[in-house]
Amino acid sequence: MAPFRAVAVSGATALVWFKRDLRVRDHAPLAEAMRFDNAIGLVVIEPQWLSSPECDPRHVSFLLDCVAGLQRDLASRGLPLLVRTGTMPQVLQTLRQEFPFAHLFSHEETGSAWSYTRDLAVAQWCRSHGVDWTEFPQTGVVRRLASRAGWAARWAQRMNAPEAPAALAFRAPPGLAQTVVPTLFELGLPALSAPLPQGGEQAAWATLNSFLDGRGRDYRRALSSPLTAAEGCSRLSAHLAFGTISMRCVHQATEARIAAGSDPRLAYALRGFASRLRWHCHFMQKLEDEPAIEWRNLARSVDGLRPGDGVHASPVNLAHLQAWCEGRTGYPMVDACMRQLRTTGWLNFRMRAMLVSFAAYHLWLHWREPGLFLARQFLDFEPGIHWSQMQMQSGTTGINTLRIYSPAKQALDHDPLGLYIRQWVPEIGTAAYPAPIVDERAAVAAAKAALYGLRQTRAAHTEADAIQRKHGSRKSGLPPGTRPRSRSGEAAPAGQGQLF
Repeated sequence: MAPFRAVAVSGATALVWFKRDLRVRDHAPLAEAMRFDNAIGLVVIEPQWLSSPECDPRHVSFLLDCVAGLQRDLASRGLPLLVRTGTMPQVLQTLRQEFPFAHLFSHEETGSAWSYTRDLAVAQWCRSHGVDWTEFPQTGVVRRLASRAGWAARWAQRMNAPEAPAALAFRAPPGLAQTVVPTLFELGLPALSAPLPQGGEQAAWATLNSFLDGRGRDYRRALSSPLTAAEGCSRLSAHLAFGTISMRCVHQATEARIAAGSDPRLAYALRGFASRLRWHCHFMQKLEDEPAIEWRNLARSVDGLRPGDGVHASPVNLAHLQAWCEGRTGYPMVDACMRQLRTTGWLNFRMRAMLVSFAAYHLWLHWREPGLFLARQFLDFEPGIHWSQMQMQSGTTGINTLRIYSPAKQALDHDPLGLYIRQWVPEIGTAAYPAPIVDERAAVAAAKAALYGLRQTRAAHTEADAIQRKHGSRKSGLPPGTRPRSRSGEAAPAGQGQLF
């Protein structure tokens, strides 16, 4: 992380570019901008994002809500937040003609391919125009990481470091008018059919505090069932994805609550939650180290195994894909989960894993198209976690144990009275509900034969060793709460991925 410098910079203007860091607290770019005579905040709504296959109006709506709150918080500190719609770096070019700036501050981002391409263009523009662009880390992801050895210790060091200095007061350039946050309609997007959780920094802290103050007491038990997860899980994943609260603040607040020791049951639950904070960054690091996992199998030995992976000559079974997307597969637990997700934008982790498992093994779909559909549904879409999990749950990483979920067993374990299924699939038991679109026993047997057979080959073993060296967790850095390592070497985390 670039050091904070106390020396003021006279006569200069700093621009703070907000991306997925829509907060004031623990915000290194804001802290750095306080040294300058003048400062401006900037949010850019980019056409490349709006047109990307993983973007959905619900993401944009949540962002606009977060931006509105951020704009108010910054205005009270004297910093105007401009909201511009356009392509970077053209937006920077136009703004610099109005208000010359020589320093650009932002957080690092581990995102989808379009954002990486965008950042390269911004870097080139800054070099060409003499603008000093400084980026600060905000998660445990390490750029240009040479080796995973010691990664867990670096994560702990970064998360235990003091927060960035508080951003208290700024001066704006003369003549700068605050812009109005646009609406979905003004951006040409349709209105939402269902309300979303409240966005913004205040909502993020209220959510965290309610979890740490007692709502998380049953976390370990509640996180698996869709009946209990909505209340018993943290519900911080969207706030972390949009950066309305920092990972460091969540980590330190959680550890402080555990250390308080006044409620042993709560402390036990929160230790399980704390381990998932580390896994959150562990999976993001994979995308940082190998961006191609967004569109290409991590284990190339599985190329051509399923239709739709860019190698297989057979077409994707569009009927199966559509039935899965619509929640009309004839498997009640699968359909209930999909319908909840489509309506609310949220689903607990185990049920997410079951949806992907069903698409990958029962329907034999390659993970890319189902992954894009799910990305649009998840309000908390985080590219690094999402694509790592899509591949992990589809058996294409080469190093993870194959997890094939039985929808019937998941229903029996987590919805034994059928309350959840009847809520989301009210037509079950009538002629309106479809018959199963595949025979479960035959489909799973075929999937196992194909994947387990491939994994026994010498080429697959050699490739798995290389993948483990580059991406696998290290034994010395395993967070508490993990299960034993699988035969391939990658640890099998107890509820990895987003925080629920």
